[in-house]
Amino acid sequence: MDEGRTVLARRSVLTRLQRTRTRFNRWTTGGTALVLVVANVLLCWTMVHVSSVPFSAYLPIAVLSGLFLPPKWLALVDATILLTGVFIVLYRHGTVPLWGAYAVLLTIMVIMFWVAASRARLGVQGNLGESMLVDLRDRLRTQGELPELPPGWGAELSVLSAYGDSFSGDFLVTSREGDVLELALVDVSGKGIAAGTRSLLLSGAFGGLLGSLPYEQFLSASNGYLLRQQWDEGFASAAHAMIDLSTGEYSLASAGHPPPVKFSAGSGRWQVLEGDEGPVLGVAEAVTFPRVTGRLGRGDALLLYTDGVIEVRNRDLRDGIDRMLGTAERMISRGFEGMAAKMCAAARAGETDDRAAVLVWRR
Repeated sequence: MDEGRTVLARRSVLTRLQRTRTRFNRWTTGGTALVLVVANVLLCWTMVHVSSVPFSAYLPIAVLSGLFLPPKWLALVDATILLTGVFIVLYRHGTVPLWGAYAVLLTIMVIMFWVAASRARLGVQGNLGESMLVDLRDRLRTQGELPELPPGWGAELSVLSAYGDSFSGDFLVTSREGDVLELALVDVSGKGIAAGTRSLLLSGAFGGLLGSLPYEQFLSASNGYLLRQQWDEGFASAAHAMIDLSTGEYSLASAGHPPPVKFSAGSGRWQVLEGDEGPVLGVAEAVTFPRVTGRLGRGDALLLYTDGVIEVRNRDLRDGIDRMLGTAERMISRGFEGMAAKMCAAARAGETDDRAAVLVWRR
């Protein structure tokens, strides 16, 4: 009984806080509109008494109103601007340049009203839309942060988006439970901002699957999730790795992804871990994803990467892999740190494609 009362009390407090926040937002919005109306009137008065003030001084008020006010308040400010603007044009004898400036101001106001109305339909008025996108981008990056590894292990991730966009179609999700580390490097169809929305959704879904079910079932579960979405362009490739940090044993599986690469300290060479692989995710039902197993010894490393790192137009992917491994062999004398970033930066695709690489090594 006491627990139930406590829960009800907490809900009541949260409800009151939400109502208070809503009232505060309404008062803030109304206050902003009032300030802009007053600023517009003062500007009109100034332009009447100071002839050197240009008519273009109306533009900042029109733009700021469109950025920060919802449509109903924006209409009030715009009406004030239109009336005072006509008054100033007539007061200054209505020359052709003044009417032209008035037409430009009217055009900008229409555009800003359309932007405000579009945001209102989405429920992200003012600058909330930009704040939401920034928050989603940061959450995507946080989702792919590598966990802290025990002594004797190191890891590095590099993700570069096409044309320097804030969002990338390549992302990493990780999970560590005790000595078991799981990594899933995913390449969503499309690139840059076009693939950003799907990356945001899939990173959350795949991050929830990773570590919550046996690692052998991860790719099958991810494939089923993508099939249920029924997207027109809903496929993705993925490489999944499970590494036992106590023994160095690993298990790898691929879903239409470039083959992983292993560095062997004994031979000092990189080796492509080729084997059977499953199809890309989101295309066919009831498919299997064969796994490759092995062990990382002291000084060994495991590299997962997306096709943007190796893809070269009009060339076979094998040529791209050979080029990447040649770059890696030249870097190995300086150690593994910084290698993933240099591989992505040296990719032949350059900024025309998303690139991602994750490197895990045992010291």
